Amino acid sequence: MKKRHQQKLVILSIGLILFLNIPIIFIFNSDASVLGIPVLYAYVFFVWLVSVIITYTVINRYA
Repeated sequence: MKKRHQQKLVILSIGLILFLNIPIIFIFNSDASVLGIPVLYAYVFFVWLVSVIITYTVINRYA
């Protein structure tokens, strides 16, 4: 894997640290729900899903 692709994955990791930080998570901690799922769980699942998709495309495209 080239160095610039490794850098993309490092940037993704830093982004995940920021998006899954406790103060950001507390923003979504409410009693509301999205499609019957609490907003907090929907946010964490969405961030996780986006990170998996980005990781897959970076590794698959540039491997």
